[in-house]
Amino acid sequence: MNGMGPFEWRRVMVLGCAALCALAWACSKDSTSSPSEPPSGGTTVTITAAGASPRNLTVSPGTQITFINNDTVPHEMYSDPHPEHTDCPEFDSVGRLSPGSTRQTKNLTTTRVCGFHDHINPAVQSLTGSVRIQ
Repeated sequence: MNGMGPFEWRRVMVLGCAALCALAWACSKDSTSSPSEPPSGGTTVTITAAGASPRNLTVSPGTQITFINNDTVPHEMYSDPHPEHTDCPEFDSVGRLSPGSTRQTKNLTTTRVCGFHDHINPAVQSLTGSVRIQ
């Protein structure tokens, strides 16, 4: 045990295990800004200079919607109404999307229709849409 007593050795082992657990936890967290493939398990809305596509979706309860910003400018995707964003708080986890970034809503669990819009450009119809959860 390299000259360490049993208590020092146990302390080194506990601290080492804690450090490894913290590292494993940090590495396992999902990145929400990766421009690569969207996370699986949901429906994807792609934003380009032409707008959001598709703009109207129907999904099952528990689904997450992935937003990908393939435009050259940032967008801020939130639930209706503007500017309160109170209809579907699950959308508010998307928020600001820098060019090339990807983010997801939280699980859409309540049966309803959720409107969404770009908070930066709320009047631009091509950047609005709705998701029917049924």
